[in-house]
Amino acid sequence: MWNELLAHFQTLEQRPLERLAILVGGMLFFWILEGAVPLFPLQYNKSKLRHAGVNFVFTILHLIIHTFIAILIVQLSDWCLHYRFGWVYWTNADILFSIVIGVLALDFSSWLVHFIMHKVPFLWRFHLIHHSDRKVDVTTGLRHHPGDSILRGIFFLLFIFISGAPMYSVMIYQTLVVLATAFTHANISLPKPVDRILSCFLVSPNMHKVHHHWKQPYTDSNYGAVFSIWDRLLGTFTKLDVDKLRYGIDKHFPEEKDEDLLLLLKKPFSKPD
Repeated sequence: MWNELLAHFQTLEQRPLERLAILVGGMLFFWILEGAVPLFPLQYNKSKLRHAGVNFVFTILHLIIHTFIAILIVQLSDWCLHYRFGWVYWTNADILFSIVIGVLALDFSSWLVHFIMHKVPFLWRFHLIHHSDRKVDVTTGLRHHPGDSILRGIFFLLFIFISGAPMYSVMIYQTLVVLATAFTHANISLPKPVDRILSCFLVSPNMHKVHHHWKQPYTDSNYGAVFSIWDRLLGTFTKLDVDKLRYGIDKHFPEEKDEDLLLLLKKPFSKPD
């Protein structure tokens, strides 16, 4: 059973339809759930479907970019295996420890690139597109400008190189992060004690939504993707009562323009405001 599970994840990158099914299935599940137990009654500019359509275009662009990055991921992981390069091989890790090293290293790469995008003005211009969404729901999770997606891919490759993460570890993490992204952005209401307990180990919905608050320093906190340990260890963990949340960085886009697809794609290349 264990070997079959590892073999499944080892070759998951070669089955794009199955990976797409995980992505779409996760989003659909939380789409339905946020309709049943919404955190906020979101008032969309036109409709929830229109809002989802704009964000889905960014999702398609992200998937196209990742298709090319995936080729490099497989080659790099195989190179690390061949040359025994990376923490996994330097520590002679067994399978379980290899999964732990790979998953934690890649999750830290997600935290680090996210932190850097908030701190470097030029990179922030790309990441701002994610934060400009004032109706945060499950579709917001993959509303990333192509420039944002490319930078994330570069850091992902860098930490595969450092960790030597084998493909089964890479694909386990990618499955986790896809589901976590849908979960943390979904407009769902969890009992506060449940959310608080979850946030001790994982990025919970309320924890991540603090990151989408319109005002600093809350925007510049809670950078984690799957695990909350990086924010807690590195001093970027922040709390805010969900009743006080207000979404979206609004000084760059008037509300009626935060679903203007062409404007969102061109904005990072225009003169800074």
